[in-house]
Parts: sequence; C-alpha cells; structure tokens
Amino acid sequence: MTELIKRVLTAAVLVTVLLIVLFVAPGSVATGVAALLMLLAAREWSAFLGAVNPLVRYAWLLLLAGAYAAVYVLVPRQLDLSLVLWAALAWWLTALVWVLRYPVPISPIAAGLAGVFVLVPAWISLVSILQVAGQGPALLLLALAIIWAADIGAYFAGHRWGRLKLAPRVSPGKTLEGVGGGLVSAVLVAGLGGGLLGLPLAAMLPLGLCMAAISILGDLTESMFKRSVGIKDSGRLFPGHGGVLDRIDSITAATPLFALALQWMGRIPA
Repeated sequence: MTELIKRVLTAAVLVTVLLIVLFVAPGSVATGVAALLMLLAAREWSAFLGAVNPLVRYAWLLLLAGAYAAVYVLVPRQLDLSLVLWAALAWWLTALVWVLRYPVPISPIAAGLAGVFVLVPAWISLVSILQVAGQGPALLLLALAIIWAADIGAYFAGHRWGRLKLAPRVSPGKTLEGVGGGLVSAVLVAGLGGGLLGLPLAAMLPLGLCMAAISILGDLTESMFKRSVGIKDSGRLFPGHGGVLDRIDSITAATPLFALALQWMGRIPA
C-alpha cells in the first residue's frame, strides 16, 4: 500500500467519525472527543521539552489539563474571549519569527510555554465554536474544511508545480507553489461553505486566505519543534498521518482566527 493510499484511507475514516460525532452523537460527545484529542496532543507536545525529568513532563501535562478544565467552565461566561484570541494571534507572529530564524536553540522552558500558547487557545476556540447556538457543529466543520482544503491544495500543487522552497531548514518539502495552491483552495471552500451557512462573502474570502496562511505556519511551527528534538512524527496514532499533533498542527493555528472572525460577525458573544 502506497503512502498516499494509506493517507487517503485514514482520512476517510477520520472524516466519517467526525461527521458522526458532530451531527449524530449528542453534543457533549463532540466536546469530549475534542478534549481527548487536545490531551493527547499535549502528551505528544511534552516530547518537545527534551531531556527533562519525567516529573517535569507530568507537571506540565497537569498544568495543561487544568487549563483545559478551567476554560470549559469559564467559556463563554467569565472569560474575555477576544483577549485570549488576540493573544493567540500575537503568539503566532512570534512563532513566525522563530521559524524564520531557525535553527535556534529551544530550551525546555520555551518549548513548554509555546505548548501552552498553541494548545490552550486552540481548545478555547473549539469550545467556543461548538457552543454557537444552532450552528456550532456546522461552523466547526466549515473551519476544518477550510484548513483541510489549504492542506490538500498545497499538497497537490506542490507535487505538481513545486520548485521554490518555502522554509527549507524547517520543512524541506514545502514550496511556494504549494502555498499558492493552498491559498486558492481555502478561499474557494471558505466562500462556498460560508455562503451555505449565511456568512458574508466579503468576510469569508479574506478569512479563508488568512486561515490558509496561518495554518501553514502552524504546520511549520510543529515541524520546527520536532526537528529541535530529532523526531519525524509526533506519534503513530493515525497511519500515514503520524500523531495527533501531526494531524491538528494547522488546526491549532487557524481555529483561534476563525473564532475571532465569528465573534466579529456576531456568531460568538463578545
């Protein structure tokens, strides 16, 4: 079985499970599955702390689990969501500088803080989107579809026309041509999907463009941390796709932006 076929089969299974979780199972199941995936992602991220005492890893994981629990209790009642989401976007600008300057030494403290800034806002965003009355699951599916469209468009455009390297020191396989394919695919899906859900086209087209760009940054950032500790995949849970982080690295970057846009459009309370 070729690697592409393995990836396609795994993706088909994951999409089927996702649709069942979002649209067939009770709403609490979607939140529970999201929480489980974010906990698994935190466990995988702990490998980026490097050669530290195992107790440090466990303490960091407990910190993340506590933050996840606090977020679930506070959203949307007492948490200043927009402040958290803007802080997340500020972090991703920092990550961009980090990626551009790589290779640079990454200390366990820096890796741990980065994990908090990556995972906690992503979890906040997922909870906030799912809690949108009447449209939560559909909006989350739209966000994922935009991100996956960017990934698929970049993959095929890069394989067909890729020549100019995007970030060779971080991810040698990514090309500027692939980025172009990802941007076009994401904009198309954002426009079509947003129209089906009654979202303004004038907002969705630039949102799709920005989500594609930041999702690529999320992918590059995880690749940078993997390289810093000498690993290829964050795990082996999904055949052909690696671990949870390998599957959601783009999602952690793009969902805060999507949630912020929904808040601006009045779908998520300010």
